[in-house]
Amino acid sequence: MALSRLRHPVISRAPSLFRARLLSSSTRSLTRTFSVQNSTTLGDNTLSRPATLSMLTGVQDKPSKLKPWTGVKYYSTADPLHVVLTMPALSPTMSQGNIAKWKKKEGDKIEAGDILCEIETDKATVEFESLEEGFLAKILIPEGSKDVPVGQPIAITVVEDADDIQNLPANVVGGSEVKEDIPPQQNVKKEDGVQDKSSVGINTSELPPHILIEMPALSPTMSQGNIAKWKKKEGDKIEVGDVICEIETDKATVEFECLEEGYLAQILAPEGSKDIAVGQAIAVTVEDAADLEIVKNAVFSGSAVKEEKPIHQDTRDATSSEKTSVKRISPAAKLLITEHGLDTSSLKASGAHGTLLKGDVLAAIKSGLGSTIVSSKEKTTSSAQVHPKTSAPTSTESRSSKQTDSFEDFPNSQIRKVIATRLLESKQNIPHLYLSSDVILDPLLSLRKDLKERHNVKVSVNDIVIKAVAVALRNVPEANAYWDAEKGEVFLCDSVDISIAVATEKGLMTPIVRNADQKTISVISSEVKELAEKARAGKLKPNEFQGGTFSISNLGMFPVDHFCAIINPPQASILAVGRGNKVVEPVIGSDGIERPAVVTKMNLTLSADHRVFDGKVGGSFLSALRSNFSEIRRLLL
Repeated sequence: MALSRLRHPVISRAPSLFRARLLSSSTRSLTRTFSVQNSTTLGDNTLSRPATLSMLTGVQDKPSKLKPWTGVKYYSTADPLHVVLTMPALSPTMSQGNIAKWKKKEGDKIEAGDILCEIETDKATVEFESLEEGFLAKILIPEGSKDVPVGQPIAITVVEDADDIQNLPANVVGGSEVKEDIPPQQNVKKEDGVQDKSSVGINTSELPPHILIEMPALSPTMSQGNIAKWKKKEGDKIEVGDVICEIETDKATVEFECLEEGYLAQILAPEGSKDIAVGQAIAVTVEDAADLEIVKNAVFSGSAVKEEKPIHQDTRDATSSEKTSVKRISPAAKLLITEHGLDTSSLKASGAHGTLLKGDVLAAIKSGLGSTIVSSKEKTTSSAQVHPKTSAPTSTESRSSKQTDSFEDFPNSQIRKVIATRLLESKQNIPHLYLSSDVILDPLLSLRKDLKERHNVKVSVNDIVIKAVAVALRNVPEANAYWDAEKGEVFLCDSVDISIAVATEKGLMTPIVRNADQKTISVISSEVKELAEKARAGKLKPNEFQGGTFSISNLGMFPVDHFCAIINPPQASILAVGRGNKVVEPVIGSDGIERPAVVTKMNLTLSADHRVFDGKVGGSFLSALRSNFSEIRRLLL
């Protein structure tokens, strides 16, 4: 499949021998909550106390927010006064979180009320807000880090002077000062998680000249990726410009392109591998074909050692699970335990402070633990009874089987995950304003018929709708705008670029018709057809789907009369187009007399960012759009 190319350097930690080519992409609010850690005592000559507690402010139009300071102040005769910030428990069920984005850099001044970072929890994405002044001395958990346990240190601040940053001891900056506070789950997570590049099992000192290819960071926010497909096999010759593999990231599917000659000696991450950490080795290349067997044997010997490790790990996990006692059970987990008749003493709790989570119970059910317990209980009951009832165990087993087999896990692509996240954030963070209006479709249908019969020009209803919307945006420029969140201002767009929603196998794509107000209907029609084909084939170029000032989602080909679409950020509006329906309504004839007539009406619903659109702007836009549908032939001018 021919694929479009991105000829710009890639942000990567691997050797700069490869670059990326974009295949497809997708488009991505925040509420605020926080918690406070209890005071602790730390080592010799060092005391601690909890930092200033937060106050819950009154109800606002915006989502309510808590303003705590999660961390511990450290006082020492030798070291500067500093605060260790830890991952807060932002909900009763939260045991870990992700660092989505750092708003401050190391060395930055922090004022009271400044946002330090954004944290993704199991419930929402929240902002970590400071209530004290200081300086950000060290970021311990980098941006994009996943599954950071609650209570683990994430950053260090100094309270008094920026010069104190240089005076912090190495054990503080390295995070070892509070190492004892890190929950034991973190060590287990590190063993069970994705392998790091040192776990490949290759003694590089014994290998011939080679290159260890690592998973690159293809975007600033990328922390992991999937190997979608290997384009080269082990032993293949690699020429300059050859595509090694396709990598699926959180933003797009890209091709890994070689810039040097060589041979693919060993594939370390097979096709279909998921969630490979950035920096983890995925392949080995050599310069000489004679070195292929040497590298292959070295990798095999290393993997043989690696395969033995899970046996010991499982034994250690089994031992720890026997020792682990369940102290608390979440409501969801308790419900599953009751439904499946599980024994809590046989379950392993992975939550903080011995909390048994829903995921722990589901994992036990998936491994067959539930059916084993149920059957063993039935056997005990039947042996204790003089006249056992064989019908009860059969019905219980069949019911348990139906419950476990009643669903199927459907794997989701990275692109669909990002689309889901962005649309959720759009709905949560953008104040949607909905305005709806019906337009008479008969003039449009008449124009479409004339173009086909007289000029042999075939256009769709959607093509004419695009032109009508583009002209309306040109006449009401206030509607062709977007909201700049950083400056808190509305910015008007110079060009009218219409994004068209196209459904593909990978997800919803939005190719763009640039300067649609300046193009004829026939040009728009041919351009839309070409862009839709490219989108379904995954061949869109970046400039063909990035940007856009206004979106149109048309479900008129389905039996959908009207619907409300979700705004595609950073745009400020999207128009939902329903199907045409024949209705009877009074129409004034040429003689001025009102008579009932059958007309075709179509519903249009505008979803707009209320920060950009007020009622006047939205009403003016829909009024201009209705006028274009009433006098549709002026669009030909």
